[in-house]
Amino acid sequence: MPAAATKTADGAAGPVKSAARALDLLDEIAANGPGTQLQLSTRLNIPKSSLHALLRTMTSRGWLQTDPTGSVYQLGIHSLVVSSAYLAADPVLARAAGVIEEIAGATEETVNLGRLAGSDVIYTAKRESVHPLRMHSPVGRRLPAYSTALGRAILAEHPADERAALVPDHIAPITDRTLTDRDEVLGVIDQAEKLGYAAESDESCVGVRCFGVALPFANPVVDGISVAVPITRLGGNREDHIIETLLSVKARLQADHSNRFVR
Repeated sequence: MPAAATKTADGAAGPVKSAARALDLLDEIAANGPGTQLQLSTRLNIPKSSLHALLRTMTSRGWLQTDPTGSVYQLGIHSLVVSSAYLAADPVLARAAGVIEEIAGATEETVNLGRLAGSDVIYTAKRESVHPLRMHSPVGRRLPAYSTALGRAILAEHPADERAALVPDHIAPITDRTLTDRDEVLGVIDQAEKLGYAAESDESCVGVRCFGVALPFANPVVDGISVAVPITRLGGNREDHIIETLLSVKARLQADHSNRFVR
């Protein structure tokens, strides 16, 4: 018999507890890595007795799999199938593919596409640099939007009160160079609004400087694109060239977007 949904104060159906636990389990392993039943029970604050049946069911359905010892649980092949289907059906990825190639060709550096999800950005596509030294930012990686150039560029397109609500009072550093003063971070986002782009150095990856702009594919804006460059390759006018490339692409997309509504 299906698990019954709980009722909220207004009488509407609330979340199904077993389904919520299954999704929490997937999110936890995706964010913090594999674990044993005991480790996952502790991390999720779920009783081992309840977690045992959940792990067994999700493993049998391919959402999870175990290591050779059978004791450590990690994401299974079905998680890849579903995530690949999401990427294949996303209209923004199809529209952005040419933009990614254009920027990668002009800069010869790593280009990342990302989407705002709550107060984080999730990387949805990537084009690697032609150079062997590059930034580690796999598709699916989640980082705080307020600590990345890509995320700050997206937040800069939102009203000041909305973006302020997404920056916490306590900011956990990603590196020892990450800005952790909330007012300073909000000031950097305000500056990004004025400039049309955001930049950061060493804050999300040591030794790397990133430049990002928002992409006008939706209203409110949730997508952005960035170029990540090892600081050692930023000699001459490289920084200006990267910024000009990003701003040029952003301006063209904004014009195309506006023209769609002109009759």
